[in-house]
Amino acid sequence: MNATDLAYVRYQTPDLSRLETFLLDFGMHPAVPRDGKRLLMRGSGAAPVIYEAVLGGEPRFLGAGLQMASRADLEALAGLPGSSLVEPVTELPGGGERVRMRMPDGFEIDALYGAAPAQSLHLPQAGDFNAAAAKPRRNMPVRVARQTQPVLRLGHFVLHVSDHDSSVAWLRERFGLIASDYLAVPGEAERIIGSFLRMDAGEAWVDHHCMLVLQAPVVGVHHCSFEMDGLDAVMCAHDHLLERGYTLDCGVGRHLLGSQIFDYWRDPFGFRIEHYTDGDVVNHLHRPGVFAGTADETTQWGAKPPLDFFT
Repeated sequence: MNATDLAYVRYQTPDLSRLETFLLDFGMHPAVPRDGKRLLMRGSGAAPVIYEAVLGGEPRFLGAGLQMASRADLEALAGLPGSSLVEPVTELPGGGERVRMRMPDGFEIDALYGAAPAQSLHLPQAGDFNAAAAKPRRNMPVRVARQTQPVLRLGHFVLHVSDHDSSVAWLRERFGLIASDYLAVPGEAERIIGSFLRMDAGEAWVDHHCMLVLQAPVVGVHHCSFEMDGLDAVMCAHDHLLERGYTLDCGVGRHLLGSQIFDYWRDPFGFRIEHYTDGDVVNHLHRPGVFAGTADETTQWGAKPPLDFFT
């Protein structure tokens, strides 16, 4: 059984209208008009939905969906303990079928197959970058605006779990995810507490990680992350969100593991949500490393994360 891509993240919120306003400013688009019970948002790529929110009393993370390689994968997953039967997806654009499961800590994880892709939105391409060694942008000045910048796709999300090893084993068994790098207790490389997991696509290039699973005292989501088209998009969105009065959590900077240029915000209900660009891609030749440094050392340059970023 192999996952081929992330599909969406799912949250519960007490105010769909307030959340929609934020996500529009963040760069998403309505997948369908919002109703009184559910908010469905898409990016500019072919995924029909990348963010789902359902109306509920307390803000909380519900789970996520992953695309599978075949319907046979769904049938195999349906036979595992704790899985639903293969069922049609009727509430989301694109349709298809799914199997819904629960991770050991209760996160609902959907396996999906057969959803019809959305039509990608027409967007201007990011301009060429004139580095010292090569200057491909000629007679073309840079002109960018401090305004909403389009989110392209869901890139990854991070889970805090009560048992790292059992959670990673659960994901490996059902989705074929493999480790790109590991996090260990500072100074104790043999004590692994975090795994950056990616899709196993053999020779094909995939993102360094689609998920980080991290042992933590409090179970929940740390953040979800969405790809942007270049540094100008990240920086213009950063200024726009500041001008709109939203809460900056940490940014802009560059990660060590995965190398992304990051910019973290808080949504109206306190959840972290990230813009990123320029992340690593790897294939079967990549060999995982173990990082046993401090949390502060995971940022190469830029904004230093606040202390509560690591809780």
